[in-house]
Amino acid sequence: MSDEIEDKPQPLIEHLIELRQRLIWAVVAFFAAFLVCFYFAEQLYNMLVIPYRTAVIWAGLDVKHAKLIYTAPQEFFFTQIKVAMFGAVMIAFPVIATQIYKFVAPGLYKNERAAFLPFLVASPILFLIGAALVYFFFTPMVMWFFLNMQQEAVDGQVSIELLPKVSEYLSLIMTLILSFGLVFQLPVITSLLVRVELISSKSLADKRKYAWVVAFVVAAVLTPPDPISQIGLALPTVLLYEVAILIGRMIERGRASTAVAESESASS
Repeated sequence: MSDEIEDKPQPLIEHLIELRQRLIWAVVAFFAAFLVCFYFAEQLYNMLVIPYRTAVIWAGLDVKHAKLIYTAPQEFFFTQIKVAMFGAVMIAFPVIATQIYKFVAPGLYKNERAAFLPFLVASPILFLIGAALVYFFFTPMVMWFFLNMQQEAVDGQVSIELLPKVSEYLSLIMTLILSFGLVFQLPVITSLLVRVELISSKSLADKRKYAWVVAFVVAAVLTPPDPISQIGLALPTVLLYEVAILIGRMIERGRASTAVAESESASS
């Protein structure tokens, strides 16, 4: 890192000055990324529409049915701003996370920094895995589900056709990406809590049935009101909870073996 992280105590005013500096770097990174993303907002939005085109193909429809509309003159412009902000957060996240770490690190011991760094790396990777799952599988599945509810004008029935608005489609895919991305942070959060001994793998295992219920409730709140997306979010949450239990047990075994080794070296 360019600036050396020091362990020396700092008065409050220096902490505030450093906090201001870190915030400025984070804001500059976000603003620069926003300008770039806004310039390419139309292309970025077209990339986000690819799952919808995939769903149209899965539904056996012609690709010309992959059509989005906007019903207000300014709607697509503000949608592009939202796309740019969403992309800017993703691009600037490494800079923002680094600035947070540099601000917090002087208050940590060296072993705590060493323990914290792997989670800093794992967090964005897990978020990207969750986002990729949404982009390549769950969004096409959700849109396929909605497309199959369309109705043709036969036997005296009226024609019912899905015409998503650009803003509503963006809200849907952003909600799914954020929901899955945050859920995939579960192993990171629980591992940190186990490492600092706020919880144990046994307590996680004992509360498994409650966690499963909470997973389905949270999925029902965060996702659209269709069974595919709700089950699609709840099941990975349950699996990640089980992974978190296994990681917690590994951390506790490592801690126990380290304690035994230290006690043996001290006695010798």
